[in-house]
Amino acid sequence: MGGLSHYFEEEGLPTTQISLIREHTEQIRPPRALWVPFELGRPLGVPNDPGFQTRVITAALEMFNEDKGPVLKDFLEEAPEGAAYTGTPACPVDFQPHPEPITELDKLMTAFKVEFSQMRSWYDLAAEKRGRTTAVTSDGGVENIVGTLTDFLKHESIATGSADISRGTALRMAVEDLKAYYFEAVTIQPGQPTDSHSLAEWFWGETLAARVISKIRERCFKSQDDSLRHITRALIPKAQLYRFES
Repeated sequence: MGGLSHYFEEEGLPTTQISLIREHTEQIRPPRALWVPFELGRPLGVPNDPGFQTRVITAALEMFNEDKGPVLKDFLEEAPEGAAYTGTPACPVDFQPHPEPITELDKLMTAFKVEFSQMRSWYDLAAEKRGRTTAVTSDGGVENIVGTLTDFLKHESIATGSADISRGTALRMAVEDLKAYYFEAVTIQPGQPTDSHSLAEWFWGETLAARVISKIRERCFKSQDDSLRHITRALIPKAQLYRFES
């Protein structure tokens, strides 16, 4: 408003204003301004104090007696203490979404997605050089592996793709695709061992994918679905269970 006051004055319309931030008013230099030492949003002081508010307005209007400007005066009274507010907000609506708390599972799945994507270029190279891949048994292939496992861990949701396939079988196929994806990606890298023991030690001991499979196994143990409980032995080799059982 301080900037607009210059244009109004040029057209012959006198102006005055109340300023809450003195530094801004000193820069804009409006023709007349009354600085008040009140908190932002309360140019007249506290609510429900008409006597005090009248004195503030009167001081601002009295600045019309100043013919030339810019003039900046200070209102010397401090605002009185206001009573604590006990009413209901006029618009008690929170327009900001309330995000769900970030759980340890969320953190694991976020990191797993990064790890999975970092393996993708090696997996694609392996598939190109070998002319085949074994990571395509589940519905949607490698493109949907992360989403499939995430949906299961969060909602125990798993698409079977066929009435003849149980939920347990569909989940086991997705896990097998995940392992094949990692094994094919790592064995194409120069200098990496390719024997089954070394691959197992690497996968079950060093990857986040293995931790995700462990979480899936825990979820299957607790499930009411018999087909899910029946696949728990097939998810992690017996020789690697010591890594995940306390």
